[in-house]
Amino acid sequence: MDNIGVVDTMFARYDMGGEALAELAECPGYGEKFSVLRRTVPGFKDLAVAAKQMIERDGCRIVVALGMPGSAAIDKTCAHEASQGIMLAQLMTSTPILEVFVHEDEADDPNVLAGVFKERSRKHARNAYWMLYEPEQLEARAGRGIRQGFDDAGPLGS
Repeated sequence: MDNIGVVDTMFARYDMGGEALAELAECPGYGEKFSVLRRTVPGFKDLAVAAKQMIERDGCRIVVALGMPGSAAIDKTCAHEASQGIMLAQLMTSTPILEVFVHEDEADDPNVLAGVFKERSRKHARNAYWMLYEPEQLEARAGRGIRQGFDDAGPLGS
């Protein structure tokens, strides 16, 4: 049985990991062809090591790494560094780690921001499933301006 990893943070203001787990539980083969492992770390700068460990120690074939950078300038710098760490972990393990960040300043309205958290967490969890088991789903959406969290942008041209 395959393992899909979900790693989230305590810093986030929304249970992103819970949404990812709920979405994966709705995918065909849950509990039969794949299981889901969850880890929670303090903040987004801790995601890369946790994801790497899930791959190397727990045999995860893909990991969804969920975090929330704050709105301060230092948070944006730290998010960039965390992203670099996640990319390095992918290269070191030759395993996809889907970085799912929701920046605190993406929406002023708390209800809109909660919706972004929910949709982005769920859609990227589904993307992880598709990457492993139904890559044709991604191919069918190529070039369509698909977004996770906000309305789709749509394609350019025909």
